[in-house]
Amino acid sequence: MVAVTNRLSVAGVTLSAMRAQTTTGDQGAAQGPVDWDAQAADFDDEPDHGLRDPQVRAAWAERLRGWLPAAPADVLDLGCGTGSLSLLAAEQGHRVTGVDLSANMLERARAKPAGYDAEFLAGDAAQPPVGGRRFDVVLVRHVLWALPDPAGALRHWRSLLRPAGRLVLVEGVWGTLTPVGIPTDRLLTLLAPLVDHTQVEQLSGDARLWGKEVDDERYAVVATV
Repeated sequence: MVAVTNRLSVAGVTLSAMRAQTTTGDQGAAQGPVDWDAQAADFDDEPDHGLRDPQVRAAWAERLRGWLPAAPADVLDLGCGTGSLSLLAAEQGHRVTGVDLSANMLERARAKPAGYDAEFLAGDAAQPPVGGRRFDVVLVRHVLWALPDPAGALRHWRSLLRPAGRLVLVEGVWGTLTPVGIPTDRLLTLLAPLVDHTQVEQLSGDARLWGKEVDDERYAVVATV
């Protein structure tokens, strides 16, 4: 067991200080229950969650334009939290479906994209409740690393894509003494049998995305099938 001593706030998965967890190879993080509804009230206080700062918001909008196909596309935002990235994608002309476990997160998400083509569903990011629907993009930010079976989640998300669809995965490794997360090389290994092409963008050096300088590993992978 290791203790996460810093507060890791991630879209859809917010881990509070000193919550014990283990990581077990390709099985991801074995974690205790988190009260997502309780986290919702201050979730958007983090600059990269609420995107309230115009510079942070513009930085994420710029990245999304490069990661997403030409609009309109059908985008599935898993672990959407309060829907900030969903709203950015909708503003760019995409049809967005967001999924999160927390009713309070979803309440805040539904209040954001008024007038845009977005819907929000309650459900598990690993097994989203979308039935037989298929999407051009599955967008997941800071969620995969915390799932108990990341390889299984990736396989399922791959099955939700249309031909030539893409996975857009924003991940990282946080902390120094007891780091948690999913390194780039491990994610690429998991993706190798599922996709035709991967593109990696390092995000740590772009302080605009986080509202501050960061020195841990943060990156995005765009994987095309």
